[in-house]
Amino acid sequence: MDLLDDANAMGPDLARLRAEVHRDPEVGLSLPRTQNRILSALESLPVDVTLGESSTSVTAVLEGTAPGTPESDVPSVLLRADMDALPVEEAVDVPYRSERPGVMHACGHDMHVAMLVGAAQLLSAHRDHLKGNVVFMFQPGEEGWDGAQHMVDEGVLTAAGRQVDAAYALHVFSSLTQHGVFSHKGGLVLSASDELHVTVRGVGGHGSMPHRCKDPITVAAEMVQALNTMVTKRFDSFDPVVLNVGLFQAGTKANVIPDTVHFEATVRCYSPETRELLRKLTVQLLEGIAHAYGVDVDAEYVDQYPVTVNDEAEAAFAASTATELFGESRNLHLPRPLNGSEDFSRVLSKVPGAFIGLGAMPPGADPRTAPYNHSAHATFDSSVLPAGTALNAEIAVRRLDQLASK
Repeated sequence: MDLLDDANAMGPDLARLRAEVHRDPEVGLSLPRTQNRILSALESLPVDVTLGESSTSVTAVLEGTAPGTPESDVPSVLLRADMDALPVEEAVDVPYRSERPGVMHACGHDMHVAMLVGAAQLLSAHRDHLKGNVVFMFQPGEEGWDGAQHMVDEGVLTAAGRQVDAAYALHVFSSLTQHGVFSHKGGLVLSASDELHVTVRGVGGHGSMPHRCKDPITVAAEMVQALNTMVTKRFDSFDPVVLNVGLFQAGTKANVIPDTVHFEATVRCYSPETRELLRKLTVQLLEGIAHAYGVDVDAEYVDQYPVTVNDEAEAAFAASTATELFGESRNLHLPRPLNGSEDFSRVLSKVPGAFIGLGAMPPGADPRTAPYNHSAHATFDSSVLPAGTALNAEIAVRRLDQLASK
């Protein structure tokens, strides 16, 4: 059995599915067209499919038939693909460019769908080598909708009859790492992610007479600067914080002072202690500035995803599997955590597992300058799909072998 050769033979079909999903992106927890494509691809396979109730998730369970499979307490592993897009207008001129205005697979989740469908097809063809069960987790709503928690709540971790023994997620990157290179790290691998939602309420009026108003724009601008200064003055640089305002809405015309301003920031950190301090200090700072200027503020610290922590043993297992398949030159040990965040953290807080990266930028591109995930210019190359498919499948086969021999 050579899963990599078989995956390479599937390359055109994987690229075709990826292109279909990319052309027709959907945002959030309800992705009916994406769900239907996945169901069509799984239709002929010997898998037991369950659909989500609170979202359009798809859970598929494949039972292994290999000799030596335990008759009771059958081991199982979970492989996950997120499948939602982002509200981004695609700026990349590719044959499979998004046909949905303002929506794009800017984070490569279309690639994840194709690789996991490929792994399901590959493992179904070789289920006589599986000494246990594989749970395929097709998850909507990763981009801020906490789709993983929805699936955990609805029983994805026990879909095979009992809680899975290990879980893995493969994520592509359009920058940072070279084409076709897998990246891995034990322990803390991704930051926590929260948001700060702020509305400043002043008194509007004529732009020629600001002294008769309470200008919320000036106050909000000072708040943005103060938040960034606070990060450098109140937090240890060896336990870093990233705070960035990505939305700022105010006004209608140059000579009109508005009544309100609204802005939102993403907040990233790497420890529970720092996260708790951020929750307290950000709101405290904003309320203090508002009080000083005589305006009102509604400041809400919105919890999103906790830190993503790879199990050391599972990360080492995934890394060794990738190295055996593709060689040392296509494997990179990350020296430090990444600033991105993931709701796969919800899964890893329940079962041991690993989040693994795969460089998918076009061959020859410079990882230092290529547009990163979430950019309208982010480009993911379909030629890495067979490698990701093979790694997904190989991890499942090898880990079930280990679990069955215990």
